[in-house]
Amino acid sequence: MSQPAQKFNYSLFRRVLSMVKPYKRTFYFTAGLAVILANLGPLRPLLLQKMVDDHIFKGDVQGMTLIACGIFGLLILEVVLRYFFLYYADWLGQATIRDLRVKVFRHVTNLNLRYFDKTPIGTSTTRTINDIESINTVFSEGSITIMADILTLTAVTAIMFYTSWQLTLVVLSVFPLLIWGSYQFKESVRKSYEKVRNHVATMNAYLQERISGMRIVQIFNAEKREADKFRTINRDYTTANLKAITAYAIFFPVVDIISALSLGMMVWYGARGVLSDDITIGTMVAFPLYISMLYRPIRMLADKFNTLQMGLIAAERVFTLLENTDSVNNTGTLAPQKIEGRIEFEQVDFSYLEDNPILKSVSFKIQPGETLAIVGSTGSGKTTIINLLNRFYEIQGGRILIDNHDIHEYEVFALRRRIAVVLQDVFLFSGTVLENITLRDPNISEATVIEAAKMIGAHAFIERLPGGYQYEVMERGATLSMGQRQLISFVRALVFNPDILILDEATSSIDPESESIIQHAIETLIDRRTSIIIAHRLSTIRHASNILVLDKGVVQEFGPHEQLIQHEHGKYRELYERQFIQAVERVEEN
Repeated sequence: MSQPAQKFNYSLFRRVLSMVKPYKRTFYFTAGLAVILANLGPLRPLLLQKMVDDHIFKGDVQGMTLIACGIFGLLILEVVLRYFFLYYADWLGQATIRDLRVKVFRHVTNLNLRYFDKTPIGTSTTRTINDIESINTVFSEGSITIMADILTLTAVTAIMFYTSWQLTLVVLSVFPLLIWGSYQFKESVRKSYEKVRNHVATMNAYLQERISGMRIVQIFNAEKREADKFRTINRDYTTANLKAITAYAIFFPVVDIISALSLGMMVWYGARGVLSDDITIGTMVAFPLYISMLYRPIRMLADKFNTLQMGLIAAERVFTLLENTDSVNNTGTLAPQKIEGRIEFEQVDFSYLEDNPILKSVSFKIQPGETLAIVGSTGSGKTTIINLLNRFYEIQGGRILIDNHDIHEYEVFALRRRIAVVLQDVFLFSGTVLENITLRDPNISEATVIEAAKMIGAHAFIERLPGGYQYEVMERGATLSMGQRQLISFVRALVFNPDILILDEATSSIDPESESIIQHAIETLIDRRTSIIIAHRLSTIRHASNILVLDKGVVQEFGPHEQLIQHEHGKYRELYERQFIQAVERVEEN
């Protein structure tokens, strides 16, 4: 961890505390309870001292009983107030991180895809869950409780000096040793916890990636290698935790020894004072309680300060995520209820990384209702075009026009509402088939979904599922076939009634038996819509109005199938003939 993280960041601390503004009344109420409790605690030993000196040795039973009742009542009051203090301190933390978690999730969902390209999912999960949970400790175990402990220490020390300044100085004579030990403990635990946080993020990222890719791990018999790697990560995490545990195991016994030493010196000096009538018996009875009240918060202060530091480190990570400006610059105002679907790319340049252009001066036009097929080898920039059309990334040069308006003139979410994308790798969420189709949009009724499913040709298979449209889909649709998942994605696209439809290799993984159903679904979807189809199987795009041929980010050819196939040395004809020869060879082999 970098050096600046080792110092207490007051500006960051103030920023964290500013998050309680919506709950400032609760904050002030809790702080007020801390002040009251700090002063109530030391009163009990003081009353006990008065009871011993003024009533017990004088045989005043009535006065002794009265003070005993006062001590008992004070204890009950302290218990009740401490309950409210602890409850509202925790409530304040939970309420604050609840709001922060929603804010972070909303921010993450608005980030450009570029962020997700560079950031492991496990890291984002750690920021949204683990780190935000750590911020809770700034309130529940950090700032407010530290303030309460410091107030208690101040009140106890003041009353101790008021009761007997000589005994107080004797008790405090070992404090330099305690302060030195507390500092060493704090530094040791802080370093260990910083490593723990880093290892947690690494472990989350590793587990998420391996569990998501478990099929590949098992296909290539990589279970042992991945387990060995995880064992190393887990060992590092455990080692960091054990170092913190070791610090606790050393520090707490040392505090007990120092506390016992302080008590022993107090008894030694106090006994001499009693014999010389300089110190009363009541004072000797009260001071062990003062020492206990003095050392208990000191014992926990170093640990709480570390908790506060770790909460601030987590807060810094979360605030860094919130300050990430790699999101869509949504300054457009156009929000049409319907668009014609005229698309034009004018000399568009784009690259994911500097000095590695993906699209180079790409230009083409699509008229409303037309279908454009995009073909080309892997990495030629086909999928990039649809990412740019949805403004998942920002172009570096040129313009993209929709209905003769620059794409930046549109309000982003209104634009995306008019565009539907069906991907090759269909992602289904845990939930019912109906929820996966509507994405929980309350404006889409079940009747609308059923009607769309019938148009697509998916209604029959959905009805056969246990529960029909209420069938619970497992994560990523693991219990459904590729063709079934693809049909659900087609229904999803249709119920949103888009004006522009994009199919990104939607038939590349479909078996021949399902292909006819999928082909019917495609024809239903593209009917009277502007459509862009990316496909490897050139036989599926012959009906396209025009075909765009890309090669290494450059437009090689553009035109209808009949025109491009006539080019003797054209790129499209080369691709078409290659696929035709491969298809003939497969037939001959069978």
